[in-house]
Amino acid sequence: MTRTLLICGTILAAGASAAVAADCEVTLRSSDTHPDGYPTVEGVKAMAAEVKDKTQGRICIEVFPSSQLGEEKDAIEQTQFGVIDMVRASFGSFNDIVPVTQTVSLPYLYRSEDHLHKVLDGPIGDEIAKEFEPHDLVLLAYYDGGARSFYNSKKAIKTVDDLKGMKFRVMQNDVFVDMMSALGANATPMPYGEVYSSIQTGVIDGAENNFPSYDSSGHAEVAKFFTLDQHLIVPELVAMSKTSWEKLSPEDQAVLRDAAKNSATLQRKLWADQEKASEDKVIASGAEVTRDVDKTAFIEAMVPVYEKYVTTPEAKDLVKRIQDTQ
Repeated sequence: MTRTLLICGTILAAGASAAVAADCEVTLRSSDTHPDGYPTVEGVKAMAAEVKDKTQGRICIEVFPSSQLGEEKDAIEQTQFGVIDMVRASFGSFNDIVPVTQTVSLPYLYRSEDHLHKVLDGPIGDEIAKEFEPHDLVLLAYYDGGARSFYNSKKAIKTVDDLKGMKFRVMQNDVFVDMMSALGANATPMPYGEVYSSIQTGVIDGAENNFPSYDSSGHAEVAKFFTLDQHLIVPELVAMSKTSWEKLSPEDQAVLRDAAKNSATLQRKLWADQEKASEDKVIASGAEVTRDVDKTAFIEAMVPVYEKYVTTPEAKDLVKRIQDTQ
């Protein structure tokens, strides 16, 4: 998709809701690939409500779910250019833009989602946020994206050998592609919106994601085998265009930062609730969940991935500090 088409599509989407924002002095448009009601969408909506309240209606945030402003890669590019103002996206989608996100997105780096939160809510999270600014982005909040696991239409996966030769969709970044290669599978990067039909038609055997995405996307309908290996615990984030950010006063910037932080607390609770509800739903619909996975061989297979991406003293130090965080 060209930048011109992206801009035209964004203008049309913005025009459709212009009447809603007519009373606001500043209207910030925020993109999300997930559907309305999804925890990330509701998190940004909560941020919007707080910002509107604290600015007495001067600043409004309009949330466009379901990829209305483009898939994640497109939306991030538009945010960098200032065509749209905010984007909620996975860290994995920034790997080719902000190098530190590759390190933060490495397989099996975090012991649990709790461990992830402790890392990102501390000094390491502040360091990572600073790395976005040279790329025309201001990181506002870290959201929970859960643990990603494999699902497919062919068979239950219990060992590394079960993955060999299978075709899996991954996000469009090198770390995820190399992860699949190290496991003996074939990585097929493609936009999220194409996954359902690609599994249905046999273009790919499956994909990898968390329970809420597996459920809300309908992927459980075409890929009944879900393996709870939790290979990636990749954070989500809310970022703002640096161009849009610098148009705000320091006082309004502070309001946005506080509202974003508060929205992360809510989003994480909504996420935990949704994760359990989605797991129960897909199991009730007939999905087969494999839980007894020995992760040792999976972790050992990641050695070449770490050797490729953790090469500098800074990256090695970051990995060690993340692993040492209690």
